Amino acid sequence: MIELLWLLVPVAVASGWWAARYGTLSHLTNTSFKLSPDYFKGLNYLLNEEPDKAIDVFIKLLDVNSDTVETHLALGTFFRRRGEVNRAIRLHQNLIARPALNSQQRNLALLELGQDYRQAGLLDRAEDLFQELIVSKTHQTSALHQLLDIYQQEQDWEQAIQTAKKLATVTSSKPMHTVIAQYYCEQAEYFYRQGQATMAFQAIKQALEIDPHCVRASLLQGQYALDNCQREQAIIAFKRVEQQDPDYLAEVIKPLQICYQENGQQAVFTHYLHQVLERYGGITPMLVLAKMIKQQEGDKPAVDFISKYMNKHPSVPGLNYLLDLALSTAAENVTREHLLLLKDIITQLVKNKPAYKCTHCGFTARKLHWQCPSCQQWSTLKPIQWVNGEFKSDD
Repeated sequence: MIELLWLLVPVAVASGWWAARYGTLSHLTNTSFKLSPDYFKGLNYLLNEEPDKAIDVFIKLLDVNSDTVETHLALGTFFRRRGEVNRAIRLHQNLIARPALNSQQRNLALLELGQDYRQAGLLDRAEDLFQELIVSKTHQTSALHQLLDIYQQEQDWEQAIQTAKKLATVTSSKPMHTVIAQYYCEQAEYFYRQGQATMAFQAIKQALEIDPHCVRASLLQGQYALDNCQREQAIIAFKRVEQQDPDYLAEVIKPLQICYQENGQQAVFTHYLHQVLERYGGITPMLVLAKMIKQQEGDKPAVDFISKYMNKHPSVPGLNYLLDLALSTAAENVTREHLLLLKDIITQLVKNKPAYKCTHCGFTARKLHWQCPSCQQWSTLKPIQWVNGEFKSDD
């Protein structure tokens, strides 16, 4: 019986929520509103886990008492949230078919039915309903958000871009330029995979126009330029990341190294790494610089360089490379002081930590995602500073 009561509670709560949300609470609590015995009969069916019979009762009740519209909407939402989408669709379709429904009620039912269709995977039907609401200029914000999710799911980036631009004109609560830039980047990746490099570069250009701080666009522009042996253009694109968001500088160090090596500009690249370390710190430029020192001067200078940096900025990757040097054939160059430093660093670090964390929901990952797999927000995953030691601005 307790489980059945818990089944009933969400229906009552949902009804109250709908009433409060759409300003009908006073109407529902009006003393002139009389609940039919059939209403309680329907609730009884719900208690006895007979939802189809309950739906039949509520549909018949609607024919004689239109005051139960909010109850039908709430019940449909309840079924959808339980995953019983077919029952939700049946309720909402029946509501829309009622000629006595006023325009406000019908539009609410259309919005709910569109969400039913979307959850059921009937995306074309859902899209049609949301487009109808947009044309009628009712529930535009909700309809546009729903359409945006559909186009993302279908990877229809052109439609997503146009929808996001419309959404930006009807709401000021959340700027859309960051999301739109990401859609252009998705479009660019698609074009590039299809061998349409010109269109890919055009999409990247549009991304940067709408969001000059779009790191992903710069990374794509740099990588595609590098793929096409346009090294100077690639360097410009990769170095732009420093002005856009230094937290992502680690993503450009290695491709920049390739550019400068192929251009025969090792000294220029070394100078750039020193500048990055002075401005932001960061384990990636330090490791790349240490490996260059090792190649040019040997193990001992590399160990000294890493030890000095790690004493102030401990990190797992730095520790791993220092251990590699300690275990190499030049191990005799490693002093007791170096080993004591390793011991101190180990006590400060936690093993097997993820490399990125979403600043919106806290999701963690080992690789960089431009859209958070958990909360679906764009450009919110950042390197975890204390694990990687990357570009901690408050050092």
